[in-house]
Amino acid sequence: MTLEPLLRASPAIQIHAGLAFAAIGLGLAQFALPKGVGPHRALGWAWVLAMIGVAGGSLFIHTLRVWGPWSPIHLLSLFTLVMVPLAVLAARRGEVPRHRSAMIWIYALALGVTGLFTLWPGRIMHAVVFGP
Repeated sequence: MTLEPLLRASPAIQIHAGLAFAAIGLGLAQFALPKGVGPHRALGWAWVLAMIGVAGGSLFIHTLRVWGPWSPIHLLSLFTLVMVPLAVLAARRGEVPRHRSAMIWIYALALGVTGLFTLWPGRIMHAVVFGP
């Protein structure tokens, strides 16, 4: 394992990866901690900001090109940019089951599925984890 490929990547990719790692950690903490209390809300807002940064920043990364500069992963970014505010709105309205379900799906799809795609041979994170 080496961070060299990530350190050689563009700033957009470095920021994107850093925010994604933060969102993964914050999300895991959210799953483990009590819900609806101050720490959950504070960590939740940090997670929301990280996810908006991850998804928004991904729109400036074009290493996989399927439709012009875009790829199917960018569809998950758009999903995230729409769903995160809707999930926050659900919490603010007291719609806890909807909020919980949305946040789990966002975490699973936007961080889990896309995270697995970053480990595909030829991708930067594959080189970080498995070597060049």
